[in-house]
Amino acid sequence: MTRFNSSSVSKIESTRGSVAWGKKNFEQNSTLVFAALLIVCALAVGCSNEKPKTENSGSTTPVAQVTPPASITPASAPVTPAEPMPAKPVHKKIVRKIPPTVTFADKSSGVTFQYPRKFVLKSGDSAGQLVSESSAPMSFVQPGGVAVVAVAIPEGAYPKSDLASAFFDVSVNKSLTEEQCGAFSGTQAGSAMPVDGATPTTPATPVTASPATPTSAAATRAPASKLMIGDVELLSSETSASVGTRKETAKYYHVFENGACYEFALKVATTGVETDEGGKRVDRDEIFKRLGKILATVKVNPVKSPEVAASVAAAPAPSVAETPTK
Repeated sequence: MTRFNSSSVSKIESTRGSVAWGKKNFEQNSTLVFAALLIVCALAVGCSNEKPKTENSGSTTPVAQVTPPASITPASAPVTPAEPMPAKPVHKKIVRKIPPTVTFADKSSGVTFQYPRKFVLKSGDSAGQLVSESSAPMSFVQPGGVAVVAVAIPEGAYPKSDLASAFFDVSVNKSLTEEQCGAFSGTQAGSAMPVDGATPTTPATPVTASPATPTSAAATRAPASKLMIGDVELLSSETSASVGTRKETAKYYHVFENGACYEFALKVATTGVETDEGGKRVDRDEIFKRLGKILATVKVNPVKSPEVAASVAAAPAPSVAETPTK
């Protein structure tokens, strides 16, 4: 039998105690280490989860747009074209051209004519005042004439010139006979005066004129003559009057219609004084040509009553109708 001494036994016991303590200490340390690892893992997982959230919070994930698939029409199905939308009607702006001329018509006297739109029309008392103030008034051999209408070239039509006035006027005298209508104040038959649209004829038989008040001490008158304007035969005469440097020339035309004597006159007055800044004398022939175009359109229509002069004086203002441009 083997014997163990006390020292061996004590060493064994001491070894056993160390092993037990080491084992106990290892178990405690292992628990602490495991707990520490769990804490570290938990922290690591928490940090990893929070970091993507922080990065994703500042960015926007694009959303892809899904395009619906186009419908496929079978080959056998007929293709129907789309009906076009009805177009909205386009409202065109109608531009109406203003005719350059205006037609004057007076039912009381039966006189009609055309004149430029830019000219100034005066009728009734206004026409009578214009004719009476002229140095070349009416040229009837007897008093009783009534001014029906006057058409004047507007002021400023000939700037920087010596033109004082230029107008066309119509007067009617019902107290004259047809023979007296063929005479002018202090005239005899003579050569014709050319007018646009008029045809001169043979000189008229001399007619003894009744005495008339001269228009001016320096007034002169050409002999009377016959003139055709359209279908109307007129007797014509010309007179000129001067007052100082002012000169006024008038061309008169008479016709007997509706039991009365009608007078048509073209009158041009100049001052004879040239204006400053390049002023010049006006071309009188050119002005008479413009006024003669009005005379060429004159017509005397029949009226119901032969009392023309009386009806003209009491009649309202004549009507003016526009003439369309051709």
